[in-house]
Amino acid sequence: MASRIVIEGAYVATLDPARREFTGHVVAEGNRLVAVGPGPAPAYDDARVVDGRGCLVTPGFVNTHQHLYQWVTRGLAADATLFEWLTTLYPVWARFSEETVYVAARAALAQLARTGCTTVADHHYVFPRDGGDPLAAEIAAAGEIGLRFHPARGSMDRGQKDGGLPPDSVVEDRDEILAATEAAIDRWHDPSPDSMLQLVVAPCSPFSVSGELMRESAELARRRRVRLHTHLAETTDETDWCRETFSCTPLEYADRLGWTGPDVWFAHGIHFDDAEIKHLGGTGTGVAHCPSSNARLGAGIARTADLRAAGAPVGLGVDGAASNESGSLVEELRHALLFARARGGPQALTVRAALEMATLDGARILGRSADIGSLEPGKLADLAVWNLTTLPHAGIPDPVAALALSTPPPLTLLLANGRPVVEHDALLTADEPTLAAEVARTQASLLS
Repeated sequence: MASRIVIEGAYVATLDPARREFTGHVVAEGNRLVAVGPGPAPAYDDARVVDGRGCLVTPGFVNTHQHLYQWVTRGLAADATLFEWLTTLYPVWARFSEETVYVAARAALAQLARTGCTTVADHHYVFPRDGGDPLAAEIAAAGEIGLRFHPARGSMDRGQKDGGLPPDSVVEDRDEILAATEAAIDRWHDPSPDSMLQLVVAPCSPFSVSGELMRESAELARRRRVRLHTHLAETTDETDWCRETFSCTPLEYADRLGWTGPDVWFAHGIHFDDAEIKHLGGTGTGVAHCPSSNARLGAGIARTADLRAAGAPVGLGVDGAASNESGSLVEELRHALLFARARGGPQALTVRAALEMATLDGARILGRSADIGSLEPGKLADLAVWNLTTLPHAGIPDPVAALALSTPPPLTLLLANGRPVVEHDALLTADEPTLAAEVARTQASLLS
């Protein structure tokens, strides 16, 4: 593999502080960008040159919420609400093994790469007894596919016997959870600027986790200087449950347990009122917006424009593959744009603001703004080269609008940490037909 890659003649959306856009070049050396600018690139004797004419170059997309393990349970409970969907799928997930998670994660990560994603935050919270080490399995899968990975070590300690939703067979003891989470940080977390692997502390949700675990998880994360993530305010059922159980809203409950601040982000965040949105913005608390999953489950439409206006970073997430069967991050960009406008009118979210959510805002949520999220010399070489010469895109004068408003374009190239992962719309790091066959066999076994 050439250590220097030059992309020439493309339209470049840098997302830099000046939001520069131009027809020009991007140069990567090793895992860093060394030149980004209009016009031809500097002359190099030893470079691989990529013809970018007719293409759009963007930063690699950042997926701020996913459940990779769910890829092998897609298509189930197709017409269910969130709580109905969970009660249907939990007994299936309780039968998962380390190998099941590995198969699912490789396939889901491959699809993310095929749709422009270079950084993935995955929330894994199902740890069946005798199920091996699913966290190790998905970390291995991310390394093989070649994406930057932020696995969120999830947990549940409130099972059915305690009034929670999950089966008791997949909940863990609080002390065991905290010890296992810290051990995972010790084993895998790499805080370096060019890190490919950073751990997150992530109890599942208010209705599957005790308040004690939420509070102690926050203390652990801050002591170890890692970030915090959980589901919050996804449905009106959750709001009703929190009011009945805790006499407050989900955000009020999380806030009293120490769960707001610039090191925290919530998945979904649909049902926040005006005062709560202001509080999230004032504390810098982030939200992972998952429009396709929210629509699939009929949960509602998050107030993304209001959240962003208040100062809260809002990234994009594909969510669980079993509630978003496509698993495509570029589709989330389009759906986020359309849903925001369906809620607030055509000025609610611009095409470039949607692109910011897929890149800069996601990087901020994960604490990686210094190294990813924009195309600038010195930043990591995570980028996507989108081919806009195809029938659905040719003739659209604004390349960013073509990406955001039309169907997902093919990828000419995807670089993650300077390494080609996708070329000419084909995955380089795994065989797609083999992945598909493994998924089909695994799901058949789970449902037999």
